[in-house]
Amino acid sequence: MPVLTQPPTTGDVLKYEVNPNYTRETVTLLGGTAYPVGSVLGRITASGAHTLSPDTGSDGSETASAVLLYAVDATLADAVGIVAARGPAIVSRDALAYDGSVDDSDKIAAKIAQLADLGIIVRDTA
Repeated sequence: MPVLTQPPTTGDVLKYEVNPNYTRETVTLLGGTAYPVGSVLGRITASGAHTLSPDTGSDGSETASAVLLYAVDATLADAVGIVAARGPAIVSRDALAYDGSVDDSDKIAAKIAQLADLGIIVRDTA
């Protein structure tokens, strides 16, 4: 019997939210990359666009401000995405995707703390 593989879905990332009308927002994603579901995003202060939240920076995106709930291909241009922008919400640790500069446990812990400040709690879940 063949094995079927399915890419991650919103259900793999988002485990609980108090009310989608409260916790979710529609945002603009900066063009130039494909964003997987579960991307930890930061908001660029000058433009208001979101991008993968790097470890360091000075444009505002270095502070995690949302988790992407559906994969978005923005390789050719800015695109619209739906994010968990505030809690109460719980997301799965294993389903989160980080910028390449967030590459060790201390940097990941810093992003998780920034999400917790928004009420988005990261948990080890099934």
